[in-house]
Amino acid sequence: MVLTNQNILDALSTAVVEMDEDGAKAAAQATIDAGMGAFEAITEGLVKGMNIVGDKYEEQEYFIPEVLLCSDAMLAGLEILKPYLPKDYNQNAEKVVIGVVEGDTHDIGKNIVKIMLETGGFEVYDLGRNVPLQAFADKVEEVGATVVAMATLMTTTMDGMQVVIRELEKRGLRDKVTVIIGGGPISQAFADEIKADIYATDANVAVRKLKNRQEAVA
Repeated sequence: MVLTNQNILDALSTAVVEMDEDGAKAAAQATIDAGMGAFEAITEGLVKGMNIVGDKYEEQEYFIPEVLLCSDAMLAGLEILKPYLPKDYNQNAEKVVIGVVEGDTHDIGKNIVKIMLETGGFEVYDLGRNVPLQAFADKVEEVGATVVAMATLMTTTMDGMQVVIRELEKRGLRDKVTVIIGGGPISQAFADEIKADIYATDANVAVRKLKNRQEAVA
């Protein structure tokens, strides 16, 4: 059976939603064999699948373990397609510095936000977990990031977020970056108190709010 381009895109999307790494690899290889553009395969296939996963997560049909398995499938397909991307495909991407603040080693939520940001077209610099507070501003300066995303699941480390914002102010970077925060104990009231720009309850909301802000500027 000859696969149409739409068949291949559907197969990529379905493999992600069904947590099927082998299926994602096979569909990605079919993309190359058919001479399709890798960028289209990623955006209309893998990313489309991950968006469906995001909806399922929001509707509580999928939970964190499923989302991680879906992202593994997406990454398996991505690995095959990446070498075929045009060199300048992502040159205008917004740069995001992300990390879990110092004192906290919980990073599953942060990892999901990272994956969703990457599939949403952002260039992500992941500092990991238990990140020294100065490191956020250091990285912003180094790469020229326009977004700082911070997470924590612990009340004892929340105040570190304000320290980061003050550090950005001290270095004259605050007006150039959007600060987005999230995590279990974080609230809109806390975000307002420390003057963060965006509070996100989960990964989907984080990406949507950042994209809405892009569109507002455009």
